[in-house]
Amino acid sequence: MLRGKIHRATVTETRVDYEGSITVDAGLLEKAGIWPGEMVYIANVTNGARFETYALEGERNSGIIAMNGAAAHLCSVNDKVIIMGFELTDEHIKAKVVAVNEKNEAVKEFVY
Repeated sequence: MLRGKIHRATVTETRVDYEGSITVDAGLLEKAGIWPGEMVYIANVTNGARFETYALEGERNSGIIAMNGAAAHLCSVNDKVIIMGFELTDEHIKAKVVAVNEKNEAVKEFVY
């Protein structure tokens, strides 16, 4: 079940020589209920790429969305991405969704 999603975040950095992962503003991770170290699924809205990696906590309120390592080959700076965290459960859970603006500031939060 989808547990948390950051919708249409803007990629701020790509770092091929960095350990593989995605670095995300800590405040956005918290609002979406995504944990540092959690495997996340990324959908690149700009080019259609879809892949899995793990979340690293970036500086709070920095707006950072950095693709690191191999993931950096699948995105470019300014690409729009959807970052999703899932939970294996037999129970229906409501997903926390955080929509962001072009500066990766939360502009709308809802549950569905």
